[in-house]
Amino acid sequence: MTDLAALVDAMTLEEQVSLLSGADFWSVPAIPRLGIGRLIVSDGPNGARGGGGLIGGVTAAAFPVGIALGATWNPDLMRQIGVALAHETRSKGAHALLAPTVNIQRSVTNGRNFECFSEDPVLSAELAVAYIDGLQSQGVSATMKHFAGNESEIERTTMSSDIDERSLREIYLLPFEAAVKRAKVWALMSSYNKVNGTYAAENHWLLTRVLRQDWGYDGIVMSDWFGSRSCEPTVNAGLNLEMPGPPRDRGAKLVAAVEQGLVPREQVRTLALDMLRMMERSGALHDQTPHLETADDRPETRALIRRAGAEGAVLLKNDGLLPLARTGTLAVIGPNARVAQIMGGGSSQLNPHYRVTPWQGLAAALGEDALTFAPGCTNHRWEPLLTGPFTVSFHRGRNLQGPVVHTETMTNLESFWIPPVAGGAVDAADWSARITGHFTPEASGLHRVGVIAAGHARVKIDGKIIANAWEGWTKGRTYFEEGNDEVVGEVTLTAGQPCQVEVEFCVKPAENLAFSALRVGIGRPMGETEIAEAARVAAGADRAVLFVGRSGEWDTEGSDLTDIRLPGRQDDLVAAVLKANPNTVVVLQTGGPVEMPWIGQARAVLQAWYPGQECGNAIADVLFGDAEPGGRLAQTFPVRWQDNPTHSQDPLVYPGLDGHVRYDEGLFIGYRHYDRQNILPLFPFGHGLGYTTFAMSDLTASAPDASGAVTARLTVTNTGARAGSTVVQLYLRPAKAPVDRPDRELKAFAKLHLAAGEAREVTLTLPPRAFAYYDVAQGDWAIAPGAYTLAAGFSSADLALTASVTQQARRLAVGGMV
Repeated sequence: MTDLAALVDAMTLEEQVSLLSGADFWSVPAIPRLGIGRLIVSDGPNGARGGGGLIGGVTAAAFPVGIALGATWNPDLMRQIGVALAHETRSKGAHALLAPTVNIQRSVTNGRNFECFSEDPVLSAELAVAYIDGLQSQGVSATMKHFAGNESEIERTTMSSDIDERSLREIYLLPFEAAVKRAKVWALMSSYNKVNGTYAAENHWLLTRVLRQDWGYDGIVMSDWFGSRSCEPTVNAGLNLEMPGPPRDRGAKLVAAVEQGLVPREQVRTLALDMLRMMERSGALHDQTPHLETADDRPETRALIRRAGAEGAVLLKNDGLLPLARTGTLAVIGPNARVAQIMGGGSSQLNPHYRVTPWQGLAAALGEDALTFAPGCTNHRWEPLLTGPFTVSFHRGRNLQGPVVHTETMTNLESFWIPPVAGGAVDAADWSARITGHFTPEASGLHRVGVIAAGHARVKIDGKIIANAWEGWTKGRTYFEEGNDEVVGEVTLTAGQPCQVEVEFCVKPAENLAFSALRVGIGRPMGETEIAEAARVAAGADRAVLFVGRSGEWDTEGSDLTDIRLPGRQDDLVAAVLKANPNTVVVLQTGGPVEMPWIGQARAVLQAWYPGQECGNAIADVLFGDAEPGGRLAQTFPVRWQDNPTHSQDPLVYPGLDGHVRYDEGLFIGYRHYDRQNILPLFPFGHGLGYTTFAMSDLTASAPDASGAVTARLTVTNTGARAGSTVVQLYLRPAKAPVDRPDRELKAFAKLHLAAGEAREVTLTLPPRAFAYYDVAQGDWAIAPGAYTLAAGFSSADLALTASVTQQARRLAVGGMV
């Protein structure tokens, strides 16, 4: 072990300060004089992208997204995924993965809902602890995010999340607390937003009082990218690392602040010492090897992703239609049938090793000759991406004048430019480009051309401007709120006749995040004819599987949804196909709940989420019964958007007003809200069916031990004819207390795999904190005296067994275990 105290004291002030800012987009500078290596990080959490931009780069394994992992309710699986992600991170030459995301699913429209585990803090905490344990067991640092209050993507870089302290402690901070105290997480990332009026990156109460003093944290806190906005406030609050580099608010500014007495020298030493400790833990401290990124496509990782995709799939409804027999013909319908929707959008996206579409998965399982296909309708947010090749020519300055200083090829018309741009041939804040190529339409008729840009752009077809996002450019909800909403123009084209495509682009000043981006798409609109054809194809087959939902264009960082209806004409398509062939399985791929006006007519509905690169194989495994649909909902599905916890007539509650979003619902989010308001959800928290049946019996609870902990025991029996899995869920109904408490709260769970006819006793331990509420006035946790009811079952709405325990009044310190 290195003597880190001696090492930090051997550093000059300038060297200590150098560790507190990035050197570039993905690394912290080395200090060769002292043999200190370079710390390199990689975006996550559903894979390790490496040092490229959001598009392209070295390929990587794409794992199921957060909500799919949350639906597994399986900490053991999460630990295995953490280990696999550590190998992926190392393959990208990195020491830390920017993951997991553990913000709570406060609303059903959060654009980043897909990236988070659950609406429940206990479920989120247990899965996060296991994920981090697996990752850090291999010497790779987790970077748990976003600390704290980032539950919406609307104006997230400036919005203040106004949350009372009790709700913060009991809901939003609990997963972070568990990870600090139990998993000993090595790094956290602060959120962009303010928390109760102060930016998270400079919030002393959050970063020092709670994190370090109350919880005893000894790791680092890094800013989200460009999320550090000041020098002295962030340093004095306890933010270790400003990312990305080069420094904007630190470096020479911080050295001067120390010399002027605005920042204590000891504070810089402390933050630098934290950095050295994290670097030693993650292997960066003495790593002098050249940075190398490789595409490590491991068979064992493929198998793990496929298994996890099936285990996260939730069978919402099944009237005997599933599992499908491998006989007869199968109509494969829908906009997601021949597209592999494997991940959400934003910083978690990566360039996968491969993508298996549902069509490919079904063809491998049944044979392509037994399948027929019709798309039925579209579900895209933006026009389908225009593929190349295309040539991009870069110019210095923003006016497309002067000589071409760099040329490169694009495989499609989407790019995300971070410094250095054009190999460093242009100033990243002052350049322009002309992109040229051709497009050959497959069919004649009207085509729609769309462009979005973090910058100014216009698209010409055969020399004529069709889509113009240059003049009159207006900020929208794309590219992390740095881009415009899609501008669409129309042009009539002839099948088989190539047309010339030219895109002109120039940079614009950044509002919050410094990058440039462009996306151009082209597509043909669909209507009644395509829906009728899909119904005809469905009617002509023995059974149909209908793939509908959203994509990473909708479920994306930087943009909340406006509702939870299926985009486009998909509800019409579902209704038409169900009428044409009642033996239809509806497969949903979304990053959260959706309304289902057709649910009464559907015999089987499977929620498959975005399950990673093995998408089609994992779905086929479940549909044909080769794998159990192992998922249980980690977020409640309401009947309609208006039923969800953040629906309010007051815009301060959601989406926010005048820079503030007020968490008026307090503790009553998720199933707590539906219980309190007596609202029947479409599918409750914890719900999920399998291909066998289970019974639960004999719930008992011990008297509290000397600490207040309680042990519950019950028996679970597989009463069906085949092996399967289920999740035992234990909820607590509290005794009367001097504060308002939810009617029931999840406190423990266990996932079981049982053979047909097998019975097993399950033991669940409730620590003292399970019975406590946070006492804001006293600054500690309190257990109110009286009787507590334990309720066990298979979902928050299916709790057939109860037992009672009596607690004495107790006080629990904030530094105690979760």
